[in-house]
Amino acid sequence: MSSLLPPCPDPEEKIGEPQRLLRLGSAGDEPCLRADAARNRARLLDAAARLIAEHGAAGVTMEAVAAAADVGKGTVFRRFGDRTGLLMALLDHSEQKMQAAFLGGPPPLGPGAPPVERLRAFGIAALRRCVDELDLQLAAEPAAERRYAVPARRVQHSHVVVLLRQTLPDADHELLAHTLMGYLNPVLVHHLTRQCGLSLARLENGWSDLVDRVTGG
Repeated sequence: MSSLLPPCPDPEEKIGEPQRLLRLGSAGDEPCLRADAARNRARLLDAAARLIAEHGAAGVTMEAVAAAADVGKGTVFRRFGDRTGLLMALLDHSEQKMQAAFLGGPPPLGPGAPPVERLRAFGIAALRRCVDELDLQLAAEPAAERRYAVPARRVQHSHVVVLLRQTLPDADHELLAHTLMGYLNPVLVHHLTRQCGLSLARLENGWSDLVDRVTGG
């Protein structure tokens, strides 16, 4: 099964070297745009962020972003491909911050803490980010055939696999990582917080309890 996933560097290795962050968007979202293209992209993202602040994620359509940025609808489609691509671009900045934290940031989320502590910290950080960006994350949730192929999700899954491998050498790390990652799914977080009224603190405690039961910690 591990051959289906991209390689993820062991967070305990090469700590002093820059880590490569995986973007949420497709490989077509080149990191070094021409200055005018970068300005246009930032302008479109600013317009989309304003729409979310004013109307929620439901207010973000390609047409609405084009109107808010005073550009043609075709410009938005060419830049982001579709609405999911636009929403992924909005999430990209916080995703890179999250990756930087668990790949090379300070412990316990980053290298230097025992793997079980890092696993607890990873889930708590993911839950807090999810609650803060819940409408946006729900709106950007890919269709079933793409859900587990999104690069950012794959690197997070691989990170959990690494921590589990360090803690439980004989476990089926791939499947166990999917089980743990399911707890952090935005759809479940929406159900638990908004439909069931659970607090973020209870979700965090539940994650820590789950990690301890799974790992024997």
